[in-house]
Amino acid sequence: MNTFLEYLNRYIQLTKEEETKVLSVLQQRSYLKGQYIQQEGDIYRYQTYIESGKVRTFYLDDNGNEHIITFGLKHWWVGDIGSFTSQSPAHFNTQCLEKTKVIQISYEDLEKLYNEVPKIERFFRLIIQKAYAKMSKRIVQNYSLPARERYLLFCEEYPEVVQGVPQYMIASYLGITKEFLSHIRSQLSKEG
Repeated sequence: MNTFLEYLNRYIQLTKEEETKVLSVLQQRSYLKGQYIQQEGDIYRYQTYIESGKVRTFYLDDNGNEHIITFGLKHWWVGDIGSFTSQSPAHFNTQCLEKTKVIQISYEDLEKLYNEVPKIERFFRLIIQKAYAKMSKRIVQNYSLPARERYLLFCEEYPEVVQGVPQYMIASYLGITKEFLSHIRSQLSKEG
C-alpha cells in the first residue's frame, strides 16, 4: 500500500490521519490471466487501480466482435466509469491479460471519503481530467491520422503493450483488422 500512497502523493498531500482513513477502505485483490475484473451488464461497484499487471477494457458489438477501448497498465485506473458513477449496468468488460494485482475502493467508501478527506475528491478530479484529455486526443488521432501513423504513435506511447499483447488486440484498439496491422508491420520492417 505504500506504493499506492506514494502515487496519491504525486497529486495531493495527505496527512498521516488522512492516509489512515484512505488505507482503511482499500481492498487488495489478485486476478489471474484471463479473469474479468468486471463484465458487461454488471454494476461496477469499485474504482480499480492497477498495482501490477496488464488489462484491457473492451466491448462486444452485436456481431460478437471485440472493440478494445483501452489497455490498463501499472498505476492506471480501469473500468467503466459510467457504470461506477451512475451505479448502472456496465457497457464494458475489463479482463486481465496477465496476472494482475489491484487496489479497489467501493462506491460507498469513496463517497464517504469525499466527505471525510476532500483531497480525495480533488485527486479523482485530476486523474479523470487527465484520462479525458488522453481519450480526447485518441479520438482526434483516430479521425485525423492514417492507421500507420496511429500504430507508430501507439508503439511510441505504449511499448510495453506492443511487446506484451497479441497483435489482434492492438489492431482492435487501433480500429483496424489484424491483417491490415500485419501489412503495416511488414512495410515498416522492410523500411528498416
